[in-house]
Amino acid sequence: MRLLSLGLAVLIALLQVPLWIGKGSWLRVWEVDRQLVAQREVNGRLSKRNEALEAEVRDLKTGFEAIEERARAELGMIRQDELFIQVLGAEPATPARGVPGKGNLAPPGAPR
Repeated sequence: MRLLSLGLAVLIALLQVPLWIGKGSWLRVWEVDRQLVAQREVNGRLSKRNEALEAEVRDLKTGFEAIEERARAELGMIRQDELFIQVLGAEPATPARGVPGKGNLAPPGAPR
């Protein structure tokens, strides 16, 4: 009886080996599932990019506004009757101190 129990235990262990280590094992299923999630994220990003590109192509095919906008932004082109002014080294405007209506000046005649 002891030999039969030992034989069944070995048989059960041999049946478990492919489940944990073999080609269709749980470890392989977990790995493939992780890869699937990562690939779905990549596909989602690429799908959004494709939709944006399709919208841009559609816009370029149907309207001249998009073509004009691209020519201005990427090539620096202007219309024939336009005046182009380029300002170099402009600093952002800072709010002036003591501007009336901003709560930092007393009304005329008020004690300071």
